[in-house]
Amino acid sequence: MGGLLSRMDNFLFPQQTAFYRGKVRDVYTINSNLLVMIASNRISAFDVVLPRPIPYKGQVLNQIAARMLNATADICPNWLISTPAPNVAIGKKCNPFKLEMVVRGHLVGHAWRTYKSGVRTLCGIELPEGLKENDPFPTPIITPATKAEHGHDEDISKEAIIAKGLATTSEWDTLASYTLQLFERGKAIAAKHGLILADTKYEFGKIGNTIYLMDEIHTPDSSRYFYAAGFDERQQKGEHQKQLSKEFVREWLIAHDFMGKEGQTVPEMSDEWVQTISNRYIELFEKVTGEKFQPEYLTEDETHARIIHALQQLNTK
Repeated sequence: MGGLLSRMDNFLFPQQTAFYRGKVRDVYTINSNLLVMIASNRISAFDVVLPRPIPYKGQVLNQIAARMLNATADICPNWLISTPAPNVAIGKKCNPFKLEMVVRGHLVGHAWRTYKSGVRTLCGIELPEGLKENDPFPTPIITPATKAEHGHDEDISKEAIIAKGLATTSEWDTLASYTLQLFERGKAIAAKHGLILADTKYEFGKIGNTIYLMDEIHTPDSSRYFYAAGFDERQQKGEHQKQLSKEFVREWLIAHDFMGKEGQTVPEMSDEWVQTISNRYIELFEKVTGEKFQPEYLTEDETHARIIHALQQLNTK
């Protein structure tokens, strides 16, 4: 149950023109203009796929992303067309910008590590003095990163993006405007559920001259949430903030001497630990959406049939 979708690369769809297996998702290109994206139950950390799938993880992330894309469709066009199965999204194939539009409302993660080292400029943006970890910025900042085909993504400034031809000035203005509007909407949605959206990232692409929002948004895998209750008090006392993300998986790996470095071995994952991770992802879904999670189990044949039916419907439109 729930361990479904470990072998989805067995699928073959009519008019399929490409297949790509990522760390946690399998992506099929249909007729060069549609994508079938299957969110597997694989889980990765430190750029390594862990040895055991997590029941319902794919459904959790796919359904959060679909809700968030639908909740922001008035801000900008997005790639999503339908979600015919719990783990499956079908959408438009875009020509992607080789950028991640990272937006930060709080000084956390990579931004904090940079700041703590004494650096006060991030992606060409001057950071104010006197901030502590997790403090909010006066206004959200955009700190883009290049999409590296190999190795890690790297910070890049607006000026370098334009100089390298990764986006024109006009495209950058649109990307930045969409990013800030999406972030404000994400913060508002989070606030309704007692959460603070601290930082997140968006990816965009083009079809013709139109810019589309791509991929998943506002999921705990692509975003960092804090619990709003007690946030100010914890900041004043210098205490750790309660986070809603998959950070707990990374912390478990670190405690077992694994950080993805050469020579390190991934620790064994017991049945109990796998179930714990699954339960935490379900909790994440319910906190972020404010809805009760409804687990769905489909066989591979049922999933395949639903995707085929959805593609047929698109072809008849």
